[in-house]
Amino acid sequence: MAEYLKTASRTAEEDHADVSVAVRALLDEVAQGGEAAATELAKRFDKWDGPIVATRADIDAAKTNLPEQVKKDIQFAHANVKRFALAQRETIVDTQVEIMPGLIAGQKQIPVNAAGCYVPGGRYAHIASAIMTVTTAKAAGVGHVTACSPPTPGKGIPDSILYAMDLCGADTILNMGGVQAVASMATGLFDLPKADILVGPGNAYVAEAKRVLFGQVGIDMVAGPTDSLVLADSSADPEIVAVDLVGQAEHGPNSPVWLVTDDRVLAEKVIARVPALIDDLPELNANSARAAWRDYAEVILCEDRNEIVAESDRIAPEHLTVMCADLDWYLDSLTNYGSLFLGEETTVAFGDKASGPNHVLPTSGAARYTGGLFVGKFMKTVTWQRSTRDAAKPVAEATARISRMEGMEGHARSADIRLAKFFPDETFDLGTTAG
Repeated sequence: MAEYLKTASRTAEEDHADVSVAVRALLDEVAQGGEAAATELAKRFDKWDGPIVATRADIDAAKTNLPEQVKKDIQFAHANVKRFALAQRETIVDTQVEIMPGLIAGQKQIPVNAAGCYVPGGRYAHIASAIMTVTTAKAAGVGHVTACSPPTPGKGIPDSILYAMDLCGADTILNMGGVQAVASMATGLFDLPKADILVGPGNAYVAEAKRVLFGQVGIDMVAGPTDSLVLADSSADPEIVAVDLVGQAEHGPNSPVWLVTDDRVLAEKVIARVPALIDDLPELNANSARAAWRDYAEVILCEDRNEIVAESDRIAPEHLTVMCADLDWYLDSLTNYGSLFLGEETTVAFGDKASGPNHVLPTSGAARYTGGLFVGKFMKTVTWQRSTRDAAKPVAEATARISRMEGMEGHARSADIRLAKFFPDETFDLGTTAG
């Protein structure tokens, strides 16, 4: 039976503010007022009165302003993400099968025509989110990719983010954040093609706007606060475990972190060490991490590795780190997570920034039923079929009888007419017309 050495006093779900009414009102403003309304909202919320569409001069200036090492680091991360995304793309293939002699069915993989990528601003400059979203869309073959991010008042999108968006292939960049940016991409304002899918992390307002617009456009997922879990046994280094937990807690004051272990000594060392590590962070980061650790963190002591896996799968974390012996056993046994980090040689921070797999991942337990952003999110798997007349014969007979059993006479007659045309000299038992 698992024992809680530290229990969360709050959950992200109950702490989430109800922003639905405000978001719907903002979406209505943009729907009714178009570009003028979106531009006015940018002035109100982003404090931005410059051009909405970033110019080539803006982008070139950002490239000039950035130190060479920063550009090299962004290029390194982009190359890794692109390489992994292209490898994923190669696994998503067209195929066909002869279901029975003469009846062939298949599937095609078709990228969407246009995608909108939201890159958060505010507390941190999310360079990596630009890389993760735009690169993956382009690797999937999306024809037009719009990227947007909240501009800094009087300056625009930070140079590093602007450079990353352009490097990764964004066709249009909007100096705009918030609900107004999501709505602009979804409805095709500012001479954009209407987005077929909206992707990327954002605050509660952005997440709610995507949720409301789902159906009108596709979305990657409805995301909540980021969360991370570390599995550790006696072989783990408690200092590294503690640093990793604190590193993820700095995301925000409502970002849950968990430690699940079968070693009480390790757990107690980690609990004792975390406060000092938090205090050593810069003030903004420390405030977020301190609140997250105090209100949302949990430390769970298990009897053995089977119970560790059971607890992990129950939580279904966005990020899952394993610092245990026999990593292959955990790779084979774990089933619910957004992205998995095996051994202390890797860490969630690597995945967040530069190692290759995508960092846009399911939160709040959604890893029970979905994975994260990948090239397949930007693609449609569609099916097709063709048949010889001889192969169509038994299919038409079964279709007619099943349709009449269901009471769908129009469907049945679509089969009847083909049998009559293809086989005029034959008589068929096609069921009884519903009265």
